Amino acid sequence: MAVSDEDVRHLTRCVELAREALEDGDEPFGSVLIDADGRRLFEDRNRVKGGDATQHPEFAIARWAAQNIPPVRRIRTTVYTSGEHCPMCSAAHAWVGLGRIVYATSSAQLSQWLHEWDCPPSPVAALSITTVAPRIVADGPVPAFEAEMKSLYEARFRP
Repeated sequence: MAVSDEDVRHLTRCVELAREALEDGDEPFGSVLIDADGRRLFEDRNRVKGGDATQHPEFAIARWAAQNIPPVRRIRTTVYTSGEHCPMCSAAHAWVGLGRIVYATSSAQLSQWLHEWDCPPSPVAALSITTVAPRIVADGPVPAFEAEMKSLYEARFRP
């Protein structure tokens, strides 16, 4: 599916949340959950700085949706995120039954940049969303966000 102007608007909010996370000393990731009518239901940013590496915004969205949205409505939602879901978040998304995912930058891009900056390898493989959850519709990366997200990642991760 093509990325629309509305998709770009929601991704812009995700990048704002990623910047907020970075300014708070956290890893720069942000996500929003949008319903079928275009309403923002939930948003969050990374909160891993406290030591719990599972505090990703995509995982928070899955937990929130499981508690607040009937299953029949979950599939009609869209999750927008500054960076492609990790395997943990992709699995949570699929298990909860959420709909489409749109991401600004991919796991492959982040992995390449981390390699360029001589960062230690991640403890988790950088698998694509559709490798982990093959029935999910996922769109991204969106080139318009590459430079900004790369700079946020660099500010946080480059030694």
